Amino acid sequence: MKKSRPKYMQIIEAAVTVIAENGYHQAQVSRIARQAGVADGTIYLYFKNKEDILISLFEEKMGAFIEKIEGAIAGKETAAEKLLLLIESHFKMLSENRSLAIVTQLELRQSNKELRLRINEVLKGYLKVIDKILLEGKQNGEFSATLDTRLARQMIFGTIDETVTTWIMNEHKYDLATLSAPVHALLLNGCGAHAEARTSKGKID
Repeated sequence: MKKSRPKYMQIIEAAVTVIAENGYHQAQVSRIARQAGVADGTIYLYFKNKEDILISLFEEKMGAFIEKIEGAIAGKETAAEKLLLLIESHFKMLSENRSLAIVTQLELRQSNKELRLRINEVLKGYLKVIDKILLEGKQNGEFSATLDTRLARQMIFGTIDETVTTWIMNEHKYDLATLSAPVHALLLNGCGAHAEARTSKGKID
């Protein structure tokens, strides 16, 4: 399978760097090949074109993140703890890879409608993780029983997403990870969390 080959991932990582530095539209395939240390023609053994590189990059990174977060939250007892871990992991992943943050928050947004539809398909996996946390919180009484899950999911993803985008636009002048706790507290309030949820192991002091 092509995705298991080292050169495939070399090209993915190179694309993150080149797109972050030059912007998607100026990120020539030849530059990506040079950054990856492969011949231009090698790119086309793995990808149809630059758009395919971009969407594959997002699929790889988001897929790995979803797998990681699902494994991590499986060990947490409450929905509040799981939500905190999701926020912390999201912020940590992007603060530790600023090039990836620039690509996901800025460059992916400049793509055409067809690409955005494909990106939305990839995002569904992440949104399902949020849905699971919300449903669990409603079922065990942590969150309001009348909570609109769809609206709450949009609120959670939108808040996390905009927080990262603002951090990038401010040129990373502060520690993104330190915002995990206040964002978590804000979102718990938005979910109508009961006092026990706010003072769980994932509490905000």
